[in-house]
Amino acid sequence: MAFRFKTLALASLLMATASPAFAGWFSWFSVDSSYAKTRYPIVLAHGMAGFDRAGPLDYWYGIPADLQDRGARVYLTQVSSFESSEARGEQLLQQVEEILAISGASKVNLIGHSHGAQSVRYVAAAIPGRIASVTSVGGPNKGSAVADLVASVSDVAGDDLSNLVGSVVNGFGALIGLAAGERLSQDSLAGLDALTTVGAADFNNRYPAGVPTSACGEGSYADNGVRYYSWSGTGHITNLLDPLDLPMTLTSAAFVGTDDPKNDGLVGRCSSHLGKVIRDNYHMNHLDEVNQVLGLTSLFETDPVVVFRNHANRLKQAGL
Repeated sequence: MAFRFKTLALASLLMATASPAFAGWFSWFSVDSSYAKTRYPIVLAHGMAGFDRAGPLDYWYGIPADLQDRGARVYLTQVSSFESSEARGEQLLQQVEEILAISGASKVNLIGHSHGAQSVRYVAAAIPGRIASVTSVGGPNKGSAVADLVASVSDVAGDDLSNLVGSVVNGFGALIGLAAGERLSQDSLAGLDALTTVGAADFNNRYPAGVPTSACGEGSYADNGVRYYSWSGTGHITNLLDPLDLPMTLTSAAFVGTDDPKNDGLVGRCSSHLGKVIRDNYHMNHLDEVNQVLGLTSLFETDPVVVFRNHANRLKQAGL
């Protein structure tokens, strides 16, 4: 009987480790200290309503530490939670220039999540000679149906109500900034406009590098000496313990009937494409992509931490 139990336990363990998620868990026990050792530092840029760290909360939950354990030099940045793509891009540009000076590196690898994708693209356009690569994670590179819906409701509500709501959201953004130790401008209406289909198209006209010219294809893999990559998810409810999975499911309704119906709750699958598409259908919602909330992601999908780790190794193998 004991032998049978041990056999079943061993079989269960083997089945568990065969799943991508469990494989990611077990990889923690064997750390290759140079696996993520890229030639150039990695700079992480958060999305709308984001932060680097706010008190005990870490936007990139567990990701920077994992990359550092495996040899990467990682820098976190903080820009306005709610602002236009250009304003956020200018703020990031200043920080990237500081990172270049502090680190002594000749270039950096930029990774932006959500609205952070536009931020890193802006920086790459401004100083392409100092940027090795740009990676968009769940980036609304061609806009978001959720932003389109909110903008249309705002138009119906009128300027007075929209400005009132905008002021409240700006105040929330200011609180996020204070919690992260920063005092930055906040303009939620400009941020909203930037993420609409029209706003994103306008940004793309000025900063087209890596953006696909077809509806759902890949963009140029390299432009002006900068490599471009992207990945995203199409999940909604991925972990029943995650309190924000339900809101992601509700916002996904905005994509019904659009030309880009598959989405991560906030960004359409095709809109997320930039440069070389690593994958666009992870069973992850928009927050899962950065291992939120608090690592409560799908047990049956690759751990988001491992996705970032593998990408760092991809950059390393490319000499970046």
